[in-house]
Amino acid sequence: MSTALIILAAGKGTRMNSDLPKVLHPIAQASMLEHAMSAGRALNPDRTIIVAGHGADAVRAAVAEIDETAEVVLQEEQKGTAHAVDQARAALDGFEGDAVILYGDTPFLQSETLEHMVAARAQADLVVLGFDAADPGRYGRLVMQGDSLEKIVEFKDANESQRAITFCNSGLMACDATVMFDLLSKVSNENASGEYYLTDLVELARGEGLAVTAVSCDESETLGVNSRADLAQAEQVFQQRARADLQEMGVTLMAPETVFLAYDTVIGRDTVIEPNVVFGTDVTIESGALIRAFSHLEGCHVSRGAKVGPYARLRPGAELAEDTHIGNFVEIKNAEIAAGAKVNHLSYIGDASVGEATNIGAGTITCNYDGVMKHRTEIGPRAFIGSNTLLIAPVKVGRDAMTASGTVVTKDVEAEDLAISRVPQTNKAGRAGKLMDMLRAKKARLTKGTK
Repeated sequence: MSTALIILAAGKGTRMNSDLPKVLHPIAQASMLEHAMSAGRALNPDRTIIVAGHGADAVRAAVAEIDETAEVVLQEEQKGTAHAVDQARAALDGFEGDAVILYGDTPFLQSETLEHMVAARAQADLVVLGFDAADPGRYGRLVMQGDSLEKIVEFKDANESQRAITFCNSGLMACDATVMFDLLSKVSNENASGEYYLTDLVELARGEGLAVTAVSCDESETLGVNSRADLAQAEQVFQQRARADLQEMGVTLMAPETVFLAYDTVIGRDTVIEPNVVFGTDVTIESGALIRAFSHLEGCHVSRGAKVGPYARLRPGAELAEDTHIGNFVEIKNAEIAAGAKVNHLSYIGDASVGEATNIGAGTITCNYDGVMKHRTEIGPRAFIGSNTLLIAPVKVGRDAMTASGTVVTKDVEAEDLAISRVPQTNKAGRAGKLMDMLRAKKARLTKGTK
């Protein structure tokens, strides 16, 4: 059976008080829309339709980066959820298969839940996703008769017995696309809000003798985001789940509540993560690594046995081989650090390759940018780079070569050579005291002149 996803992403999100469309606000460094689209991929959809409205250009640009095959349609006026879904009609003209309706501001939906909804279509024409609410509040109630969904009753319209129902409506649905659009054409806006409600499809379907049912998911999957406070709560929920998953897989988090993960962070078992570590996107840590406190990692790969930090920064393109050491206040960007190499103190290694078992001294900088273009530094195996060395790229340092501390390297250093580039030191006898006396006198004159 072919499947089309219809993801509603047109809301302005007034309570967010933001120029950014609500669905583009991030959780774990991915937009809520990307979370929804990611969950939907479990169905291997043939078509993905995003219904945009407020900030449509920004939504369109974001969708293109996430999935270039997804289509964006415009809901120029927000006239209710049924009206929003109906904006996908032209895009899905002639489509034969199921339509599954998702919401772009509901980021925690699990792939297994969507698969359950689609599987339920074998016994029903229309499937609604519900959840058992700990506090049903003002949610719409799902009135069931056995496996049959009789109707959805909004809180304001529910009687006392219906308000006692805890099985509530999430808003998600699955239905044959042709049937769904036929039902949508019959939805009326004759209500207090003058809007077209998607929930009306249940009553319309039953009126035509169609089978309607509801399946259940955990309430946490239906968590919606409507304000900055909701966004913070959603971030907390994601982080708690992600941390628990890592611990279950054998990762040690010394202070779990201080570690922040991205939606795609991968960490192997027996890795130890110390407190206050932040992961950006596209990070893979192999088993048995140590990430020390206050480090920040993004777009990098760390191999088995590597040690990173404390206070280290790994930027996109950083590739650490096995048993490497990246120490305090070291930054690595777009560079490969070979097995056993060490960059332990106060250094910047960018656009470079560092050979096996090489030692990079404190304060070393690869000067990779000339103001227009980036250039590469290549350091061979077992080299020793003295403290406070400046490597003016493009430049190469051969195997087993050395640079003296304070050297500025402007040309290649051949294998086993020692590079020294310093201004000769000259000591002026007694000049320190005379210089200080002169400076103090100058300061006194300046101070007197300001009074």
